[in-house]
Amino acid sequence: MGKMKISVAPEIRAACPVFSVASILCEVTNSASDADLWQEIDSAIVDFRSRKQLEDINKHPVIFATRQTYKKLGKDPNRYRPSAEALCRRILHDRDLYRINTLVDAINLISIKTGYSIGGFDADKVRGGIALGVGRAGEVFNAIGRGLLNIEGLPVYRDEAGGIGTPTSDEERTKISIGTSRLLMIINGYSGREGLPEAVDFSVGLLKRYAGGKNFEVETS
Repeated sequence: MGKMKISVAPEIRAACPVFSVASILCEVTNSASDADLWQEIDSAIVDFRSRKQLEDINKHPVIFATRQTYKKLGKDPNRYRPSAEALCRRILHDRDLYRINTLVDAINLISIKTGYSIGGFDADKVRGGIALGVGRAGEVFNAIGRGLLNIEGLPVYRDEAGGIGTPTSDEERTKISIGTSRLLMIINGYSGREGLPEAVDFSVGLLKRYAGGKNFEVETS
């Protein structure tokens, strides 16, 4: 399929010198829902609620590092929460997770288990290469389910047509749908490389089990 190269802007490196990123590109078969996956998600939620309290969330090394990067870039992480943090807070507030589709649900499970904010994209909707930079004032970004999002100061992945994802939300243009057959996942390692290989292995296993994942191309840098 060809590996998806990601370039990282100096502004990101300056704010987070240890930043590391893992990308997973693969062929998949999506579905509206998967009962076995949701059994695994429900078990993870029960376990999470038994072990964690709200004050623990921001102490998670991965979430803490993501929040610190936001602050260094001038963005308030309490107003623009990283997606993994938002998911964990939702669970501890005893609110049900949204059921979107199997691929998105699997990505949410990975975030809950690992603390990583993960971008999930329909690879066939991505145009050209991908670069990680910092959002600009007035830059248009239609966040999934949120409408226009002020991404000034947020880390943002862009392809040749514009922004596709931030740790807070992904963009409508490249979002995963039922018809997605080529998936691109980007795991944001603002805490560094430690833990990324394990997150990749867990992700690949889920995609194989629940979405028929095959022909994987994995890059970590």
